[in-house]
Amino acid sequence: MRGHDRINNCLPDELMVEIFKRLDSKSTRDACSLVCKRWLGLERLTRTTLRVGASGASELFFKLLSRRFTNVKNVHVDERLSISVPVRLGRRHLNDQFADAALLFLRSHDETERSNVADVVESYSLSDGGLAVLGEGFPNLEKLSLIWCSHISNAGLRSLAESCMSLKSLDLQGCYVGDQGLAAVGECCKQLEELNLRFCEGLTDKGLVELTARCGRSLKSLGIAACAKITDASLEAVSSHCQYLETLSLDSEFMHDSGLLAVARGCHFLKVLKLHCVNVTDETLRTVGRCCLSLEELALNSFRRFTDMGLHSVGNGCKSLKSLTLTDCNFLTDSGLGIVATGCKQLTHLEVNGCHGIGTVGLESVGKSCSNLTELALLYCQRIGARALLEIGRGCKFLQALHLVDCSNIGDEAIISIAKGCINLRRLHIRRCYQIGDKAIVAVGRHCKALTDLSLRFCDRVGDRGLIAIGKGCNLTDLNVSGCHQIGDSGIIAIARGCPQLRSLDVSVLQKLGDMVMAKLGEGCPLLREIIISHCRHITDAGLSHLVKNCSMLETCHMVYCHGITSAGVATVISSCPNIKKVLVEKSKVSERTRRRAGSVISYLCVDL
Repeated sequence: MRGHDRINNCLPDELMVEIFKRLDSKSTRDACSLVCKRWLGLERLTRTTLRVGASGASELFFKLLSRRFTNVKNVHVDERLSISVPVRLGRRHLNDQFADAALLFLRSHDETERSNVADVVESYSLSDGGLAVLGEGFPNLEKLSLIWCSHISNAGLRSLAESCMSLKSLDLQGCYVGDQGLAAVGECCKQLEELNLRFCEGLTDKGLVELTARCGRSLKSLGIAACAKITDASLEAVSSHCQYLETLSLDSEFMHDSGLLAVARGCHFLKVLKLHCVNVTDETLRTVGRCCLSLEELALNSFRRFTDMGLHSVGNGCKSLKSLTLTDCNFLTDSGLGIVATGCKQLTHLEVNGCHGIGTVGLESVGKSCSNLTELALLYCQRIGARALLEIGRGCKFLQALHLVDCSNIGDEAIISIAKGCINLRRLHIRRCYQIGDKAIVAVGRHCKALTDLSLRFCDRVGDRGLIAIGKGCNLTDLNVSGCHQIGDSGIIAIARGCPQLRSLDVSVLQKLGDMVMAKLGEGCPLLREIIISHCRHITDAGLSHLVKNCSMLETCHMVYCHGITSAGVATVISSCPNIKKVLVEKSKVSERTRRRAGSVISYLCVDL
């Protein structure tokens, strides 16, 4: 009954907080917080995570956030994501999670201050002072990400560490901090479990050695990349102090066998090992196979001195291995992959990328031995033929994802075998596999009823017949048929009629599509959030108008080089889609009025050539 509050008078604060905690989407929480002041305050108590673009992250900014969101334990600050001040605060609802904090800051100030704040937002980054205020405002912080925050130094990191002694995860990617700051983290944060030091060029062995000596027993995950002054000495310290380390990600031209040998011998609980080290040899992998018996995930990238001998040791020793990624390992052959397949029966994920020595025989071994395989990616594998996927189709009944890129020897019969044998397939991505055509895609539509994500980029032999079968048999959420020139109106219309859950569609470079497709998509796919129609010459403003009439949830629209689309069509998309976040179009097609109204969401492919 109007005028009677049947909720606030009955439910105590504790129960309301529990209700808010169970809301599964940010937009729902935002809507609830607008009901009344009580709900606003209670909903703020449930917020545990803040995501902020670093631009404008001043001391005053974090003071305000800490007063309003008192239970925050996770903070993500990313310098790559700037915050733009909305042109019309009252008219535009922004769902972007990185803009919310900026709007909160701006709305708490009067009009006189807003112009000054706008200047701050555009020109300043997170400083040591801001980092100190962040630490003081959120003393119970457990997870902090500082991505490419180049203006913080050792002093700021020390003040943060002294305030947030419960910190468990710290990401310093791209931050130019030094050894003193890292040592302070080790001294104060004795519960630190995760540490990411990717692109921290100011660090040397001294800082990492001191950190591991002080809090090494709690450290479980360590990532290092492009740190030229961190050498094998640091890994030797890790092996001595970090006995419980579970994850190591290492990308370095300066590491050799000695440091990794020490880690393999000292860290027996290691579960994840990702290496991009050109100077590491088979000796390291032999030791990993002997000592790291709990290893579950192994990724080897660009190894120049690594052969089947090392992979044999992994296959014979690491019986718990579930995920294997091999990228540009040119000295590996079918023999090494076969040993892993027969020795590691629990393998669920396999990626072979640019390993030119691996061919059909190696993949056949996987199909025969790895019955639990759920994801397979074959990228730039010219020597892998159809017989490999025939064996995968027969032996890997639980396969859910298949990725093929530039596999020129794989054709229709191979995909038909996958479709008939792997009926649980949910994701199929194929790019530039020119032997695959309609016959294969029809089989996928008939047999793989669980398929939701299909990408067929630049597959010249795929046409309307394949997509009609997909529309009849599968309920897709994501479809990419960019560059499939034989696809026309009838194929996409079949998708529009048969896939009402479609959220993402890429039909770029399809010359046969017209406005009828846009009308049918608008009628049949109201949940569409992303559409890419670039280089579609026959789609016009009229087609766009039909599309956005019902697709009000649209967030992204790319329409570069669509000759039939004018500034009026661009304005139609902007005005009809309240959730729009990105429009990619030529600059000449954006009117001055549209630019004033929604300049923050418009991107240009070419700017003033």
